[in-house]
Amino acid sequence: MGYYDQDNLPVTISTLIEKKMNDQDVRPEQAILQHKEGIDLIPSNLNLSLTEVNMFNAMSREYLIRDCLEELKKDYNYILIDCMPSLSMLTTNALAMANEVIIPVQSQYLSAKGMGNLLKTISIVKRKLNKDLKVGGILLTLVDKRTNLPRAIQQELEENYGSIVKLYDSQIPIAIKTAESTSKGKSIFAYDKNSKVAEAYSFFAKEVLKEDERERRKNALAKGFDR
Repeated sequence: MGYYDQDNLPVTISTLIEKKMNDQDVRPEQAILQHKEGIDLIPSNLNLSLTEVNMFNAMSREYLIRDCLEELKKDYNYILIDCMPSLSMLTTNALAMANEVIIPVQSQYLSAKGMGNLLKTISIVKRKLNKDLKVGGILLTLVDKRTNLPRAIQQELEENYGSIVKLYDSQIPIAIKTAESTSKGKSIFAYDKNSKVAEAYSFFAKEVLKEDERERRKNALAKGFDR
């Protein structure tokens, strides 16, 4: 998103978490960076690794990110929490706050093999920390349609997890344009809106919104019956 000098950012997610652990006043709006494309961002940097180590000794450690960012929910329709592909304390914090999980899976054999552990973690978090957590679905990424591997990975995911987790129809292709757009601090839509990867992300966004609207209608109908 164009903020390359991360080590000199005055306030990051690490700053907020450290303040919460030290029982200091947390003002998440101080950490927000505004991108010209209309996206707000709370950044991180390398300090987050040290912060995560300190989180293990904190009170209510699974809810630190939730407690830092909870008040922002009223200001946004959607908040995306981007996690590293590891089952860490930060990931647990994200799951404890989230309403829904989208699982990106690279179309590679080993990536698909980690699904079982992740789903088990999500199930534990749902049972112990966040009863409202649900899995939105699995999104295949870095798909190279010149090979048969993506089709094999998709089939494996459907056979092993299709009965419990939705596989999105969208697939994000591998494309040099994505890396190029990142180096320019632009979204793929601003960098090359006609590229196949931009079309794929647009289709995926519409798919998520459509599913969200369907869920809202279902919940509204259920509440109507409850009355």
